[in-house]
Amino acid sequence: MGRLFHISEEPAIEIFEPRHSPSEFASINTNVVFAISGELLHNYLLPRQCPRVTYYRVPGTSTADQKVFFGASSADFIITVPADWYESIKVTHLYCYEFAPDNFTLLDECAGYYISCKSEKPIEVRSIVDPIAEVLSRNAELRFSPAILPLAAAVKKSTLGFSLIRMHNAKA
Repeated sequence: MGRLFHISEEPAIEIFEPRHSPSEFASINTNVVFAISGELLHNYLLPRQCPRVTYYRVPGTSTADQKVFFGASSADFIITVPADWYESIKVTHLYCYEFAPDNFTLLDECAGYYISCKSEKPIEVRSIVDPIAEVLSRNAELRFSPAILPLAAAVKKSTLGFSLIRMHNAKA
């Protein structure tokens, strides 16, 4: 399973208590603690409410989709956010909490989501004062765009692996 994390703007969380999922998942019928895989951690190295379109190549990704969505980029992952979030991202201080994976089960492999129905005590916490540098250190490309809803619609129809996060905060 590997390492599991939770990114927060809140410092010094000692215990993560299960709570109602903010997103609809048919397989969640109780309160849970969410965690993200280390492989897709870069998707969460942004302010919590920042909308984002994230995607990456998977087996079966078409050559056409690689050309359209990656172009000449050599990044493994692309994260696109609204341009008007730049200043907020630049000044946000994040905290990266790591969990032991023992109580977690996989919820969504494509998005890297894991859940636990138990209270979870972090085994480590790390401060992130430059989220942009942290994203870029993970072979991810961070793009800023005037509007991300058209991109989200195109990515949903593609052969890419993707996650659309906080899209209810995206402006038309």
